[in-house]
Amino acid sequence: MVRGITFEIPNDYGQHLADILKPSDITALNWLVEPEESYLVADNQLDIPFFPDEQEIIDGSTMHNLINSESYYLIFVDVKGFPKGKNAAQITMYEEFVNSDCELIVLIADCSYTTIYCKNEEVTRKLYKNALELEYGNLEYITDENDGRTRMRVW
Repeated sequence: MVRGITFEIPNDYGQHLADILKPSDITALNWLVEPEESYLVADNQLDIPFFPDEQEIIDGSTMHNLINSESYYLIFVDVKGFPKGKNAAQITMYEEFVNSDCELIVLIADCSYTTIYCKNEEVTRKLYKNALELEYGNLEYITDENDGRTRMRVW
Protein backbone atom coordinates (compact mmCIF):
# COMPACT_ATOMS: atom_id res chain seq x y z
CA MET A 1 0.00 0.00 0.00
CA VAL A 2 1.20 3.52 -0.81
CA ARG A 3 1.58 5.67 2.30
CA GLY A 4 2.96 8.83 0.74
CA ILE A 5 5.99 10.27 -1.05
CA THR A 6 9.45 11.50 -0.22
CA PHE A 7 11.75 13.87 -2.12
CA GLU A 8 14.19 16.75 -1.77
CA ILE A 9 13.25 20.35 -2.40
CA PRO A 10 15.82 23.05 -3.23
CA ASN A 11 17.60 24.53 -0.22
CA ASP A 12 16.66 28.12 -0.95
CA TYR A 13 14.09 30.85 -0.38
CA GLY A 14 10.72 30.60 -2.08
CA GLN A 15 7.18 29.36 -1.65
CA HIS A 16 7.98 25.68 -1.42
CA LEU A 17 4.95 24.65 0.66
CA ALA A 18 2.66 26.26 -1.90
CA ASP A 19 4.51 24.47 -4.70
CA ILE A 20 4.48 21.11 -2.91
CA LEU A 21 0.79 21.24 -1.95
CA LYS A 22 -0.52 22.74 -5.20
CA PRO A 23 -2.42 19.57 -6.25
CA SER A 24 -4.25 19.30 -2.91
CA ASP A 25 -7.14 21.38 -1.62
CA ILE A 26 -5.39 23.21 1.20
CA THR A 27 -8.52 25.19 2.05
CA ALA A 28 -10.57 22.04 2.77
CA LEU A 29 -8.44 21.23 5.81
CA ASN A 30 -7.54 22.73 9.14
CA TRP A 31 -3.78 22.61 9.72
CA LEU A 32 -2.10 21.68 12.98
CA VAL A 33 1.16 23.61 12.80
CA GLU A 34 4.11 22.89 15.05
CA PRO A 35 6.46 25.76 15.94
CA GLU A 36 9.43 24.41 14.02
CA GLU A 37 12.17 26.51 12.48
CA SER A 38 11.15 28.41 9.33
CA TYR A 39 11.35 32.10 8.51
CA LEU A 40 9.86 34.76 6.30
CA VAL A 41 12.42 36.38 4.01
CA ALA A 42 12.83 40.16 3.81
CA ASP A 43 15.51 41.96 1.81
CA ASN A 44 16.97 38.58 0.88
CA GLN A 45 17.60 37.73 4.55
CA LEU A 46 15.84 35.62 7.18
CA ASP A 47 13.30 37.69 9.08
CA ILE A 48 10.58 36.77 11.56
CA PRO A 49 9.40 33.18 12.15
CA PHE A 50 7.12 31.90 9.39
CA PHE A 51 4.87 29.88 11.70
CA PRO A 52 3.50 30.77 15.16
CA ASP A 53 5.85 30.17 18.10
CA GLU A 54 3.36 27.77 19.70
CA GLN A 55 1.40 24.83 18.33
CA GLU A 56 -1.61 26.26 16.55
CA ILE A 57 -4.51 25.20 14.35
CA ILE A 58 -4.75 27.31 11.20
CA ASP A 59 -7.83 27.16 9.00
CA GLY A 60 -7.32 26.18 5.38
CA SER A 61 -7.92 29.60 3.85
CA THR A 62 -5.43 31.23 6.22
CA MET A 63 -2.90 28.49 5.49
CA HIS A 64 -3.40 28.93 1.74
CA ASN A 65 -2.83 32.69 2.02
CA LEU A 66 0.18 32.22 4.31
CA ILE A 67 2.08 29.83 2.05
CA ASN A 68 1.23 31.72 -1.15
CA SER A 69 1.83 35.32 -0.08
CA GLU A 70 5.53 35.83 0.62
CA SER A 71 8.93 34.22 0.25
CA TYR A 72 10.07 32.02 3.13
CA TYR A 73 12.84 29.66 4.11
CA LEU A 74 11.89 26.23 5.46
CA ILE A 75 14.39 24.59 7.80
CA PHE A 76 12.08 22.28 9.76
CA VAL A 77 8.35 21.92 9.07
CA ASP A 78 5.71 19.78 10.78
CA VAL A 79 2.16 20.43 9.53
CA LYS A 80 -0.81 18.10 9.59
CA GLY A 81 -4.10 18.56 7.72
CA PHE A 82 -7.44 17.56 9.24
CA PRO A 83 -10.92 17.82 7.71
CA LYS A 84 -12.84 20.78 9.07
CA GLY A 85 -14.94 19.84 12.07
CA LYS A 86 -12.68 16.91 13.01
CA ASN A 87 -10.37 16.64 16.00
CA ALA A 88 -6.92 18.06 15.15
CA ALA A 89 -4.88 16.17 17.72
CA GLN A 90 -1.10 15.74 17.72
CA ILE A 91 0.09 12.60 16.00
CA THR A 92 3.46 11.14 16.88
CA MET A 93 3.34 7.58 15.50
CA TYR A 94 2.31 6.13 12.14
CA GLU A 95 -0.42 4.00 13.76
CA GLU A 96 -1.92 7.15 15.28
CA PHE A 97 -2.04 8.69 11.80
CA VAL A 98 -3.81 5.65 10.36
CA ASN A 99 -6.39 5.69 13.16
CA SER A 100 -6.88 9.47 13.25
CA ASP A 101 -8.90 11.95 11.21
CA CYS A 102 -5.66 13.41 9.85
CA GLU A 103 -5.56 13.32 6.04
CA LEU A 104 -2.15 14.75 5.20
CA ILE A 105 1.20 15.17 6.97
CA VAL A 106 4.05 17.27 5.63
CA LEU A 107 7.45 16.96 7.29
CA ILE A 108 10.54 18.83 6.10
CA ALA A 109 13.94 18.37 7.72
CA ASP A 110 17.24 20.14 7.12
CA CYS A 111 15.77 22.54 4.54
CA SER A 112 15.29 19.88 1.85
CA TYR A 113 14.23 16.40 2.97
CA THR A 114 10.49 16.28 2.46
CA THR A 115 8.12 13.51 3.50
CA ILE A 116 4.39 13.56 2.84
CA TYR A 117 1.93 11.01 4.21
CA CYS A 118 -1.52 11.05 2.65
CA LYS A 119 -4.53 8.80 3.17
CA ASN A 120 -6.01 9.54 -0.25
CA GLU A 121 -4.10 7.60 -2.94
CA GLU A 122 -5.43 9.79 -5.76
CA VAL A 123 -4.10 12.90 -4.00
CA THR A 124 -0.82 11.08 -3.37
CA ARG A 125 -0.48 10.34 -7.08
CA LYS A 126 -1.16 14.01 -7.89
CA LEU A 127 1.44 15.11 -5.33
CA TYR A 128 3.94 12.68 -6.86
CA LYS A 129 3.26 13.93 -10.41
CA ASN A 130 3.61 17.53 -9.22
CA ALA A 131 6.95 16.78 -7.52
CA LEU A 132 8.11 15.06 -10.71
CA GLU A 133 7.16 18.09 -12.81
CA LEU A 134 8.97 20.38 -10.35
CA GLU A 135 12.02 18.14 -10.79
CA TYR A 136 12.50 17.51 -7.08
CA GLY A 137 15.38 15.14 -6.33
CA ASN A 138 15.21 11.57 -5.05
CA LEU A 139 11.46 11.32 -5.55
CA GLU A 140 9.87 8.03 -4.54
CA TYR A 141 6.70 6.57 -3.15
CA ILE A 142 6.61 5.53 0.49
CA THR A 143 5.05 2.07 0.79
CA ASP A 144 4.45 -0.51 3.48
CA GLU A 145 7.56 -2.30 2.21
CA ASN A 146 10.07 0.59 2.18
CA ASP A 147 8.88 2.81 5.04
CA GLY A 148 11.19 2.70 8.02
CA ARG A 149 9.69 5.76 9.74
CA THR A 150 7.57 5.18 12.81
CA ARG A 151 7.41 8.73 14.23
CA MET A 152 5.28 11.29 12.47
CA ARG A 153 7.35 14.21 13.72
CA VAL A 154 10.22 16.07 12.13
CA TRP A 155 12.37 15.54 15.25
